[in-house]
Amino acid sequence: MSAEPVETPAEYWRASLAAWAIPPAILDAAPESPWQLRPHQFAARADHVLRRGVTTVSQRRALEALPEGGSVLDVGAGAGAASLPLLTRASRLTAVDGDAGMIHELRARVPSNIELTVVEGRWPDAANEVGPADVVVCNHVAYNVPNLDEFVAALTEKARHRVVMEVTAVHPRANQNFLWPIFHGIERPERPVAGDAVAVVRATGVDPRAEEWAGPELLMASDELRDLVAAVRRYLCLGAERDPEIAGALEGHLVRRNGLVGFAPVPRVTIWWDAAGPA
Repeated sequence: MSAEPVETPAEYWRASLAAWAIPPAILDAAPESPWQLRPHQFAARADHVLRRGVTTVSQRRALEALPEGGSVLDVGAGAGAASLPLLTRASRLTAVDGDAGMIHELRARVPSNIELTVVEGRWPDAANEVGPADVVVCNHVAYNVPNLDEFVAALTEKARHRVVMEVTAVHPRANQNFLWPIFHGIERPERPVAGDAVAVVRATGVDPRAEEWAGPELLMASDELRDLVAAVRRYLCLGAERDPEIAGALEGHLVRRNGLVGFAPVPRVTIWWDAAGPA
């Protein structure tokens, strides 16, 4: 009797992410896309990171491998929250993102003395359009990537010294799982988690290290409760008439801090590994 085939870390990751798909009947009835990106929110986060300076494990791990005047590749750059704090040492930045609005916000925040290259596209499809960099950073993208092994391998190939990838310890939408039984009568998954991402990285042939630390920021933070409710409502595929119900369901699950309202911070995990990519 033959043994059952062993699922690889990449296969487990892919299957776990697939379980997060919104059921077609719910998605088809949605009045708006639940996947809308709002560049101004990413821009506000980038500005907040710049005001704080270098404070996170991810930033420190990137800087310690970055030579003075070196180069940074930011994959899934958004408005630049991962890479902008590194520009005190770097002289060149290549940013890859699939959203033109994000690229616009990033351009507006890069100092004029920095040599900036932007590529609008998805990784690893866009990998052939960029050259190597001393340090490659990739923050809060992995949970959107089914083929994480291919994604990671392309990051490693571009890094002369180090790759630094930051993720939340659990899926970034897990804090909203309690809402789905209320509004749709279904349960949501709990995996994958950061440890599953580490396993995928290791299976690509590198030796990753993982450091968990306290995330400082509220998740989905907004200065207006109604904006947060609207964002949650879009993810739930509901219409605006349900906003009062959603606001009621969120009672007790939100945190107010420094004029913002959002979900409580969750631990972050910095996954980093040294590489010896092209010269």
